[in-house]
Amino acid sequence: MIELKVVETKSDLKKFIHFPFDLYKGNDFWVPPLNSAEMDILDKDVNPSFEHCEACYWLAYKDGKLAGRIAGIINHLANEKWGKKVRFGWIDFIEDEDVARALLLAVEQWGKSKGMEEITGPLGFNDMDNEGMLVEGFDKLPTIANIYNYPYYPKFMDLLGYYKEEDWLQFQFNASQEVPEKMERINKLIAQKYNLRVLKFKKAKEILPYAKSLFHTLNLAFAGLYGFSELTDKEIDKIIKDYFSFINPAFVCLVVDEKDEVIAFGISMPTLSRAYQKAKGSLFPFGWFHILRALKKTDAIDLYLNGVHPDWQKRGVHSLYYVEMNKVYIEHGVKIAVSNPQLESNMQAVGVWNHYDKEPYLRRRCYSKKLNK
Repeated sequence: MIELKVVETKSDLKKFIHFPFDLYKGNDFWVPPLNSAEMDILDKDVNPSFEHCEACYWLAYKDGKLAGRIAGIINHLANEKWGKKVRFGWIDFIEDEDVARALLLAVEQWGKSKGMEEITGPLGFNDMDNEGMLVEGFDKLPTIANIYNYPYYPKFMDLLGYYKEEDWLQFQFNASQEVPEKMERINKLIAQKYNLRVLKFKKAKEILPYAKSLFHTLNLAFAGLYGFSELTDKEIDKIIKDYFSFINPAFVCLVVDEKDEVIAFGISMPTLSRAYQKAKGSLFPFGWFHILRALKKTDAIDLYLNGVHPDWQKRGVHSLYYVEMNKVYIEHGVKIAVSNPQLESNMQAVGVWNHYDKEPYLRRRCYSKKLNK
């Protein structure tokens, strides 16, 4: 017998966050998130996204035992652009089709009660949250910004009438590939022609004066991408507060125009997946040590965010920060890099990696289903 319970208390929310720790126990590829970070995202009293979002969370029990979880989210700001959609996210369940069906049905019915016409996911409150269900690469270690799930997840999605909406692709490549001299010459000409400067940093605090300009450019660069929800000023402030304090400045590269505005950016970080596994969801007592050590020395890197202001696209500007970051990777002895998730339909972004010796790494999928009235 399947029983669903709406999460209403902090105690239930802790169960909601903890469930995957039991589900993936012993799995070498699942990367646990930090409990405190998950709580901040899901708590309506903390997450500024709740100014334009509403959400409901469910726990599924089978024969009295916790068997699954799911979040239903309505992003009213995003829906102004993308239509009446309810999102599902934080979906995890035991290998039981009935449990998966009950969880998704709960979000479908909740969405219909709110006037929604379609369900889509896995998605979060905004694009800074983890999104997409893993459909290829189950034997690969994901980055900390990726969702991991068992191979039976997508099988159940197909059985329950969900269809592919969009895929995100990631590639792994040799980060120590030498930068061609031709690229150096071209980049110098581009920078001179448009009076652009490439900024590199030694301390994280040096990035802060450019942080808001970076995210305003991100909003414009990502505006046309599938399901994108523009980050509000409060959301941007929280991201800066939460993440820019421990970011490794060596792996951040910004391109600014003559007005000192960010027109292009590349942000990468040392791979933290193994460190997060050792932390087991908590910074204390020793989680912080594993993460700090990984931040300081690594031979692998994850690319997190990169983009170019729409007014500067198709001018070769992206090459400025790619080449500079490539040189930094060589300088720091980085051997392997995993690209940031990019929509399969975004041919311009995916095509960037055609210049590198690469191999497919992960494919994640956003599913959709029409809600019958």
